[in-house]
Amino acid sequence: MAKAVFHRNQRVWVESVGAWAVIEKINPVWVRGFDEPVKVSYDVGLGRDFQTHELRAEQFEEEADVDIGPRWRLLRAHNRWQTIEDCRQHPYPGSFPVVVTDANDWGGWRTPGAEYDRDPHKIEYQARLIASAPHLLAIARSVAALTASTPRPSAELKRLASEAGKVEKFLKDSPAPPEGTDLDDDVAKAG
Repeated sequence: MAKAVFHRNQRVWVESVGAWAVIEKINPVWVRGFDEPVKVSYDVGLGRDFQTHELRAEQFEEEADVDIGPRWRLLRAHNRWQTIEDCRQHPYPGSFPVVVTDANDWGGWRTPGAEYDRDPHKIEYQARLIASAPHLLAIARSVAALTASTPRPSAELKRLASEAGKVEKFLKDSPAPPEGTDLDDDVAKAG
């Protein structure tokens, strides 16, 4: 029995070609009488299907001393509203970025097509920034911890730690309901 090792829109290294590619389609081979596919191949848009042993997943090198927390990934989704010929000026014609914030490829961030078409380079930058947010937050927390553990930190290090604290406070604050309103009453009226 075979199981899919890679998922759709995952970036992989194709050994036999020596290039990076994105998995466009997973092709399982089913045989009657079996509950699982007997073979799985992957279409990466290079003219033929590749087997698992011909592909290698992208490796992320992480610093051992910085816990980056949740892994957010930048994937590419098929552009359904325009053909590749209509969007040749885009950085990746025929696709747009999607930031996935859940381990099961659920949830996350994407942009409306018209907004992406207006300024694709800006949206690509925003997607990379959002995907990097957990790692950047971990770095900010490390700077704050370093400042707290340093006997006499420099003024610049204190300033950076203060800014990191402001970001942390902003992330933890949740808006309070306006005075005089009861959320339970509002939910009961809506439901």
